[in-house]
Amino acid sequence: MKEILFLEPVMKEMIWGGDRLRTEYGYDIPSEKTGECWAISAHSKGDCIIKNGTFENWTLSRLFAEHRELFGNVEGDVFPLLVKIIDAREDLSIQVHPDDNYAKEHENGALGKTECWYILDCDKDAKIVIGHSANSKEELRQMIENKEWDKLIHVRSIKKGDFFQIEPGTVHAIKAGTLILETQQSSDVTYRLYDYDRLQNGKPRELHIEKSIDVIRCPQQDTSVAPTVTQFPKATVTQLVSCPFYCVKKIETNGELTISQDEPFTIMSILEGEGTLDKVPVKKGDHLILPANYGTYHLCGTMMIITSAMTTR
Repeated sequence: MKEILFLEPVMKEMIWGGDRLRTEYGYDIPSEKTGECWAISAHSKGDCIIKNGTFENWTLSRLFAEHRELFGNVEGDVFPLLVKIIDAREDLSIQVHPDDNYAKEHENGALGKTECWYILDCDKDAKIVIGHSANSKEELRQMIENKEWDKLIHVRSIKKGDFFQIEPGTVHAIKAGTLILETQQSSDVTYRLYDYDRLQNGKPRELHIEKSIDVIRCPQQDTSVAPTVTQFPKATVTQLVSCPFYCVKKIETNGELTISQDEPFTIMSILEGEGTLDKVPVKKGDHLILPANYGTYHLCGTMMIITSAMTTR
């Protein structure tokens, strides 16, 4: 089908959220504590609506269930990916995610959560948490019980344009003053390890210490990835990561670029600038899917786009 599917994002209020989803992207947000834009999602906790064309007003989950051919007839019970923009006005909890096997057994058959972060913007002194210093599960448990968070957690400085792959079992946290595009498996399973003793509605938020200890990798494994850059006369395409669950690329155009789609389907988020996609206007804040067999597409304009697709296995 040669039809672009534009989606309506779902907004999520969070204790740590802010208002940048409105000020940066013009979204209609529910409050000044809006932390997440679920931009491409068929998850039961946030199912995006198709905004245009043949399937206008369908949910993405319905489209995936009833027209699997539009997604290359990929296997699986649920749409496999979820793309978010995260506005962290305050620190998120220190957390960890399970892999598919653990989530299937302990979370009612849910997918695990492999994810990656592209830093869209951040404060000058912004930081994130990735990794820990415990060499064994015993040492990990002892440091948690003794609340030795400064000793346990690895904190690192970030800047706009940085990219991080977060494998299951990796201790991590987005911290204050950060705007991130997150590409992940379609899962909402998160284990909180530490939440700074914050209160929500007068009570501490739930922690998941035992499950966290179960899934945290000890010792910490390096999850860094090396980008691959392809230069064109008026554009640059950077493959940020290719893992068993997704391939994520950054496309920067300052003119025209023609690309041949070779994926079951292609997710695109326009994150800077404006232009056209096959003569259809697109702008910052738009999120869309090119269905299977869309074929060659033509970009024109000055834009920064993040694309994601399933890795062919």
